[in-house]
Amino acid sequence: QVQLVESGGGLVQPGGSLRLSCAASGSIFSIYVMGWYRQAPGKQRELVATIGGITNYADSVKGRFTISRDNAKNTVYLQMNSLKPEDTAVYYCNAEVQSDYRGRYWGQGTQVTVSS
Repeated sequence: QVQLVESGGGLVQPGGSLRLSCAASGSIFSIYVMGWYRQAPGKQRELVATIGGITNYADSVKGRFTISRDNAKNTVYLQMNSLKPEDTAVYYCNAEVQSDYRGRYWGQGTQVTVSS
């Protein structure tokens, strides 16, 4: 069994910064890809950024968000700068993990609210 636990969400003013963290634990042999997705009220869940052999960003966050990873800690981070009200959403961590089998796992989500 694999668990993903996010932290770092909160309320921030427009133009501010937040750093999200997601730690994976459990029976993990290796992690192929880790990433962040978000879901705003009334909208579908969308990709924000992923990191595996390469990094990938949604166009809406390029130049403002940076994804990074600490393989020794099985942790992925999302540094979010120049936040905008439209970044408000629940942010979910995702990981493709080799455990007893290869599968994708989700965290419980952390709320990010950008408002003055």
